Amino acid sequence: MGRLLVNLSSSLLLLCLICGGSMVMRSQSDQETWCVAKPSSDEVALLNNLNYACSIVNCTIFQEGYSCFYPNNNISHASIAMNLYFQSRGRNYWNCDFNSSGLIVSTDPSFGDCVYLFGN
Repeated sequence: MGRLLVNLSSSLLLLCLICGGSMVMRSQSDQETWCVAKPSSDEVALLNNLNYACSIVNCTIFQEGYSCFYPNNNISHASIAMNLYFQSRGRNYWNCDFNSSGLIVSTDPSFGDCVYLFGN
């Protein structure tokens, strides 16, 4: 059975290459991903995430007078801080855990003038 799977896989790869296709394996860090707070996160978790992330990355973007201040609430500010941390650490899934309160998304969460950082 194992040999059959190896032969089948090799045949499919060869067929793909003969037809002019290419097989590209992308790691998660090569894809556009962002880290945001789970909507179910409680206020204590959000504040802990804010404090932790902002002790490591520059969080001025959501201070009053900056583009991501509004909406002025903890889930919005925590999401921005968590994403800044996630992006600065290489977009590894473990850098968005935040004690199970982080969520990796593939849709850009930017809104209005507030642009969520993508990339290092």
